[in-house]
Amino acid sequence: MAVAPLTITLKRENVVDFTKPFMDVGISIMIKKPEIEKPGVFSFMKPFSIQIWMFIVLAYAAVSVGLFFVCRASPYEWRKLIQGSILKYENEFSLVNSFWFSAGALMLQGSDACPRSLSGRVIGTVWWFFVLIIISTYTANLAAFLTIERLVTPIASADDLATQTEIKYGTVRSGSTREFFEMSKVPTFRKMGEFMKFNDHYFVETVAEGIKRVRNSKGKYAFLLESTSNEYANSREPCDTMKVGRNLNSKGFGIATPLNSPLRDELNLVVLELKEDGTLHRLKRRWWQDKSQCAPDNQETSGKRSLSLSNVAGVFYILIGGLVLAVLFGAFEVTLKRLQLVPKVSINNKNSVSSF
Repeated sequence: MAVAPLTITLKRENVVDFTKPFMDVGISIMIKKPEIEKPGVFSFMKPFSIQIWMFIVLAYAAVSVGLFFVCRASPYEWRKLIQGSILKYENEFSLVNSFWFSAGALMLQGSDACPRSLSGRVIGTVWWFFVLIIISTYTANLAAFLTIERLVTPIASADDLATQTEIKYGTVRSGSTREFFEMSKVPTFRKMGEFMKFNDHYFVETVAEGIKRVRNSKGKYAFLLESTSNEYANSREPCDTMKVGRNLNSKGFGIATPLNSPLRDELNLVVLELKEDGTLHRLKRRWWQDKSQCAPDNQETSGKRSLSLSNVAGVFYILIGGLVLAVLFGAFEVTLKRLQLVPKVSINNKNSVSSF
């Protein structure tokens, strides 16, 4: 009789008898746990992708330019102004003011200028609705991106592993796991089996050797092994490995007895009894979870925590950049005004000289 983590397979059933499975298992993928992605300086930008930010900028420019042309074309946007004896017509929506109106709505601050024509108000209304949806969506996602540290894995399934070339993979040289890949009729698993067959150096002799190889691989090697061994190793220090994706198949561990042995029926009854009264479940929980040397994965990424300066430093950078830009524009405006006054002063001087 053999009590060990023996997977029940057809070939083994031909030479020994197995009891009913005392533990359900499946082939799984082990990789080195990647570093947790912490929120960066510009994390406040991450609720939207780069494409969305680009389209928001384009929408802002398009609405501003569209508002400018509509308000220029509409007769209801022009106001009469009498300066002395001169009658003038004025339109508040210059190109600059049109951009200022759109920016005010985007920042939820409003603007002094407001469209008076129906066409201008239609543009303003749809822009306000657009801003409402965008800001609501952004606000809803912002807290998660600023406060949650994310664990980004390079692969998430066997399909990902089979279609990439950066991460190599292997299994124990002799055993049911290798046999599963070589005999599988599923294209993905068959492809993985052929890869390992033609890259023999990715096989290992023992499960312990495979786990060690994963830990020393710097994320460039994945090990294929039974899920129970995977989960147990992941709960042991140094806590630097993890299981990704679902199990690739579903099998079980059984107790092996000689062919036609009367022990099989007796052991089957014991296994069923231990399953039904929850003993097997309690034993697995005791040795896999209760005695785990590692913190649960969700403990690393959940819970309330205060934001640090690094989470929102980008906002301060933008503020400082805006202040510097404003100072530069102010200096430019002062210089430009002085240059415009120089010709007037010279003309006045000439007139005063000629009068003498």
